[in-house]
Amino acid sequence: MRLRFGFFAGFATGYYLGAMAGRERYQQLNRLIGRAKRSDAMDVAADKAKAAVDLGVEKAKEGVQTKLHQNGKTEQGSSSKGSSRH
Repeated sequence: MRLRFGFFAGFATGYYLGAMAGRERYQQLNRLIGRAKRSDAMDVAADKAKAAVDLGVEKAKEGVQTKLHQNGKTEQGSSSKGSSRH
């Protein structure tokens, strides 16, 4: 799914930039994009995308904290054994 979205976004960006050569088409695309930005559907999509990113960030933070916590216990256990040898 991500690959399709990335492909579509890349295609749309390329088409938009390529259309700059034709001023009339460029202006038409700008009007279309402006209407899309002002639409309620775009607001909903942007909110959903932001929520998805926020959720991903939270999961990543939890994963890192879990790993650090697990590694901290492992390192404390091994360092206490190592210090008793000295």
